Amino acid sequence: MEAELPARPCDYPGCPAEGDFPAPKSRLELRSYYWFCLDHVRAYNSTWNYYAGMNEAEIEAEIRSDTVWQRPSWPLGERRAPYFGASLRDAFGFFSQNTRAKGESRWKERRLPLSPREEALAVFGIEPPVTPVRLKARYKALVKLHHPDTHGGDKTAEEKLKIINRAYATLKACYPG
Repeated sequence: MEAELPARPCDYPGCPAEGDFPAPKSRLELRSYYWFCLDHVRAYNSTWNYYAGMNEAEIEAEIRSDTVWQRPSWPLGERRAPYFGASLRDAFGFFSQNTRAKGESRWKERRLPLSPREEALAVFGIEPPVTPVRLKARYKALVKLHHPDTHGGDKTAEEKLKIINRAYATLKACYPG
């Protein structure tokens, strides 16, 4: 027969029951427990206050620290972390503040390529919502403005008209009417 392990007694003074339920000893010792029976752990938990002995500023600081799991954080978009870039070799100067003018963002330099629809909308100079009627009216105005016959057969006007025609074909496919 196996010898039974002695049951852990309840830590409440004078209680003969088994202490099956842990309760933290204090806010500073959260991994050190009292062991109580069910009745006494309920009584202990109903009166226990994690923030006991703290003033409002300390409570606010504790709550703010808990929201980031007690880890330091910095405002988004700014590199204020200690030693940021200390071990980073920046051969192209992407992270260097000295290569950009004050207030200039490096993201403005890196634009994603436009889709054919976006390029066509840029040629037409219109923004969504685009309707077939609005598209056709804008097309007629641009053709009238850039037609080579109105510019005496100018080659640049002819090239501009070709771009307008390609953009119109793209937009007609995107916005059928």
